[in-house]
Amino acid sequence: MKSFSGKALFLDRSDINTDEIIPAKYLTEISRDALAPYLLEDLKFDGFDPTADIADKSVVVTRANFGCGSSREHAPWALEVNGINLVVAESFARIFRQNMFNCGMMAVELPVDTIDKLFSTFGGHDTTVETDVDGGTITVSAEGMTETISFTISRFDADLVASGGWVDFADANY
Repeated sequence: MKSFSGKALFLDRSDINTDEIIPAKYLTEISRDALAPYLLEDLKFDGFDPTADIADKSVVVTRANFGCGSSREHAPWALEVNGINLVVAESFARIFRQNMFNCGMMAVELPVDTIDKLFSTFGGHDTTVETDVDGGTITVSAEGMTETISFTISRFDADLVASGGWVDFADANY
């Protein structure tokens, strides 16, 4: 199973779309690894520098409707090849969310007040997230502050994650 823990990248914006996650001009690449340098290249908001901010991060914490726009697996793939296997958000575009689970990755939805608290308490700090998939908790820590938060995902999505994604799940079960 993939790791769903590590340093957090806080993206304080709603409606980050799949073209911002991985620009469409790179969708002709023939390998997932070829997508790596272009992750979040077109995401624009004050204080965000994809070249500097993505390095060594493995968790994204963001706002509502993450992954909206075109339905494509390339967006989760671009996150995955950069070592990001967990996105925590208020909500996700339905197809993007399922593509995350189909790739054996985690998309955790939390209430808006919980996301607000994560941003106000941990945003701007060197923050780590530890995930207990089986226990349904994430523990967020920075500079002596710690918060443990419960989450739920469906049994089927948990099975996809445990299997490493849809293809491995299907190979093992059909």
